Amino acid sequence: MNKLNNGVSLTWLGHATWLIETPTGKRILVDPFVDSNPACPPEYKGDGLGHLDVILCTHGHGDHIGDLVTIAKRTGAKVAGIFDLIGWVEAQGITNTVGGNKGGTFPIAEGITVTLVTAHHSSSYNGYDMGDPCGFILELENGYKIYNSGDTDVFGDMALIAELYEPDLVMLCIGDYFTMGVKQAAKAIQLLNAKLVLPQHYGTFPLLTGTPEALQAAVGDRAEILAPQPGETVR
Repeated sequence: MNKLNNGVSLTWLGHATWLIETPTGKRILVDPFVDSNPACPPEYKGDGLGHLDVILCTHGHGDHIGDLVTIAKRTGAKVAGIFDLIGWVEAQGITNTVGGNKGGTFPIAEGITVTLVTAHHSSSYNGYDMGDPCGFILELENGYKIYNSGDTDVFGDMALIAELYEPDLVMLCIGDYFTMGVKQAAKAIQLLNAKLVLPQHYGTFPLLTGTPEALQAAVGDRAEILAPQPGETVR
């Protein structure tokens, strides 16, 4: 497994699901679409995820939280996200939770905070209103900051996210149809002044046509687009 030279590793489990390992060994699962995710490698399904400290959710669609309840109950991990979604989680019998709202920063593990930020999308699950969708700024123990856009279109205030939080790594949806595609993601990279980008939410289903190669061509040498395969851990 390759490690980032700052002690952070990110394993893509397909679609918008990531397993992040922090400098002190905390394990954070982002958007738990695992067992029902056709792009997720089989070795990560069931008990294959192993120990988790936190499950972090951007919004309430099935392709982001489809396996949330099962994984939370199996691992005992803390579930974090927007307040409304956390209310639904607690109604499923999960009590190890923390919820906030956009603009707020709150701890999710020792030395690790998350700030919820705007995303332009929707959020509902089995007829239940899951509150607003979010992106997030994840600040790790060593000060390394990751911006995950969640599912969104590009929006001008991404420039404010860059100004306020100065993320070291940007994770952007690129698939098109349900989120921004390559053209909009290239503009997002410009607004964010991003230099290192992990694309997500592409390739899982035929409708999601954006590719990392097309995004790299669109941004040229302004940013480096990393393109791991599902199950790969990126530098």
